[in-house]
Amino acid sequence: MKRLLIKNADWIITMNSKKERLKNTDIIIEDNVISKIGKNLDKDGVFDEIIDATGMIALPGFVNTHHHCFQSLVRNITVANGLHLEPWLVAVYDIFQDLTPEAVEAGATVALGELLKTGCTTSQDHHYAFPNNRDEYLIDAEIKSARKLGIRFHPTRGSITKDDLPHSQKTLVGDEDDILTDSERLIKTYHDSNRYSMLRMGLAPCWHGFDTTERLMNETLQLARKYEGVYCHTHLGESKAEAALCIEKFGCRPIEYVRRLGWLGKDIYFAHGVQFNDEEVKVIAETGTGIAHCPNSNMYLNSGVCRVPDLLEAGANIGLAVDGSASNNSSNMMTEIRTAYLVHRLTYGNKAPTAEQILEIATFRGAKVLGRDDIGRLAPNMAADIVLMNWKQLQYAGGCNDPVASIVMSGDSRMVDTVLVNGKVVVKKGNLTTIDEQKETEWVNRVGKNMLRRASARVKGLDQDLD
Repeated sequence: MKRLLIKNADWIITMNSKKERLKNTDIIIEDNVISKIGKNLDKDGVFDEIIDATGMIALPGFVNTHHHCFQSLVRNITVANGLHLEPWLVAVYDIFQDLTPEAVEAGATVALGELLKTGCTTSQDHHYAFPNNRDEYLIDAEIKSARKLGIRFHPTRGSITKDDLPHSQKTLVGDEDDILTDSERLIKTYHDSNRYSMLRMGLAPCWHGFDTTERLMNETLQLARKYEGVYCHTHLGESKAEAALCIEKFGCRPIEYVRRLGWLGKDIYFAHGVQFNDEEVKVIAETGTGIAHCPNSNMYLNSGVCRVPDLLEAGANIGLAVDGSASNNSSNMMTEIRTAYLVHRLTYGNKAPTAEQILEIATFRGAKVLGRDDIGRLAPNMAADIVLMNWKQLQYAGGCNDPVASIVMSGDSRMVDTVLVNGKVVVKKGNLTTIDEQKETEWVNRVGKNMLRRASARVKGLDQDLD
């Protein structure tokens, strides 16, 4: 058994049920689990490794509840900048026809790598773009990347089965039987429902009734519920146009449509949840359905602001998420946390979540959305997913007072010094320990440019980003 001691942290932000903040305290990790938290633990036996946390804040690793890792390769392209959701989808979907397993692995490497470097130890991913006549094993490619980096991973097998929307591409429409077969293959191959699991599969049609058939929605849910801990996910309530289209096509608002399909409950979580009315907030809370809050993406696409204060007051499960890199242009959890705090201050004033509530959403509340009770808090018998924030730097000087406020309101990626996932150090002095960052950066850039170059034959204006 390997024993690791984190010694003399300025503060330990436990995020436990008592919201304890412990000053000048130690943590003992045995293999992949926290065994003890207390003072002067250096006298408690022999340690294989000791990390001096003087000048640092220790807290649970962040949990990212919604992502599209492959979109990292279509960030900052001129043709997609400054658009609302629906025209943005039109601009980028044509590019996705050129996805390959290598492109998916590259996108996941940069997305998950940035998450780790910004304090995120667990990430979901929603991969829904599967070009026709190409290798289907795209989820396998991103799992390869997650394992290479050492992040705890919740990939979801997405799908598109209809092409009757303006942004749809026939080349991305999959066969329903093939999708269900591949979904079950992935569950049987990779899903681990055990405590401290490093990988749990989920199933995630892209967009409820708009680009997904009712049959696939129904059978996806049935398939997931055959297996312990397989959650279902999709987008919901992201824009006003979505609500209007749902009324036009199905005679009801989006939440009523998914309710008819049985898509509400503790094993279901939705991305965004911006366009909810009062009754819908209540339904989400009463059914235990989770929401992945994506503040940067919702602002970037001019979609609106999720009703986080109302959802919290109603008792809903809500986590934080960076969303796809192309509708955020970053996979930075520190930026997401600060944005979440500020956008609700702007929108709700004194009703806005406190800094501590935002940190809760980024940690144990996000863990709950993904069905986890073994991450998101620092306590004995919890997974050793720990972030050490160095706040004894010039950019934080004069603000080393409330440690939670320092992280939420003043923190940025430079604050992240050390990240442990499952008891292993995967970030040290702000750098990934499991890969050669420079080598991987050059590879990702090369793969991304090659994909955009192929797509430029179809996508007008894309060639101006290839010089």
